[in-house]
Amino acid sequence: MSKPVVLRLGAIKYAQQAWEKLGQIAQVVTIDDATTRAEFLKACQDPSSDVSKTQIVARTFASVKNTGRFDAELATNLPGSVKAVCHNGAGYDQIDVSNFADKQIQVSNVPELVNNATADTHVFLLLGALRNFEYGHRLMLENKWPSAGAAAGAPIGNDPEGKTVGILGLGGIGRAIVDRLKPFGFKKFIYHNRNRLSPELENGCEYVSFEELLKTSDVVSINIPLNPKTRHIIDAAAIDKMKDGVVIVNTARGAVIDEPALIAALKSGKVRSAGLDVYENEPQVPQELLDLPNVCSVPHMGTHTVETVKKMEEFVVQNVESVIKTGKVLTIVPEMKSDIWVQEQKPLA
Repeated sequence: MSKPVVLRLGAIKYAQQAWEKLGQIAQVVTIDDATTRAEFLKACQDPSSDVSKTQIVARTFASVKNTGRFDAELATNLPGSVKAVCHNGAGYDQIDVSNFADKQIQVSNVPELVNNATADTHVFLLLGALRNFEYGHRLMLENKWPSAGAAAGAPIGNDPEGKTVGILGLGGIGRAIVDRLKPFGFKKFIYHNRNRLSPELENGCEYVSFEELLKTSDVVSINIPLNPKTRHIIDAAAIDKMKDGVVIVNTARGAVIDEPALIAALKSGKVRSAGLDVYENEPQVPQELLDLPNVCSVPHMGTHTVETVKKMEEFVVQNVESVIKTGKVLTIVPEMKSDIWVQEQKPLA
């Protein structure tokens, strides 16, 4: 009996051993790093290509350069043998899930494992924005210290004491952020989700409406997925409802914020400062945003650690192995959890 065919899209950094072990029960195929979307779609339909025999696709965020978005066109052109797409990442906005559900192709992501590293990054950016550390760093690089006075002339920052933090999206990452922020002495934590959580998951946070969160937060902490309903949820109108001098921190997805509206608010002082790990059209970031000294920013480094990347890569392999042995991924995306057809999937080997 031939081995199930697994198409691995994108490079791996640390999970070589896990993939080598998987090779004992699966045929792992790859594509050339220079492959274009057109070439990939052609290979999917070419009987002489191993790609056309694919049963499971494992993909990275960066592999979008070869395949483009996993949209309706790609879902239609994938080999009919494909049973699952195993994505390496918590966010999966590069995948139009409904198109794969229509073809009864499971989609999995990597939740939970990203929580700690992302929360650490979030806290770094939040404190940096609150204290104007980026402002001072830039002035120091310009040799303004001590000539420009204390802190090289950077505006004085604020302590956490007495501040209300509004958590927009109290999921696993949101709770990890709250755990890390509590020792700093913030006055209060409030949150908004689509629905109120059970008390044991609220982690001491108070549930409020979206409007109330915008109106009362000194710091707005954004931790929601990107989808059609959340795109630009923080727009000019939302920012206008916030406190004057609010701090905004985003380690979720860039497009949940209307970036031009944020830039305008940062320039006017309505938003005093921002901590950003993600951007609306990354890796393209407006120079106008990069030039602002009241933005503490990093280039999407939320999970950029050896330990977290290794765990994520290995978990993708576990999802693939689960499909082979049980027919089902371990961590199916929420949109598919209630689909009956998922429970009807059979092992591949």
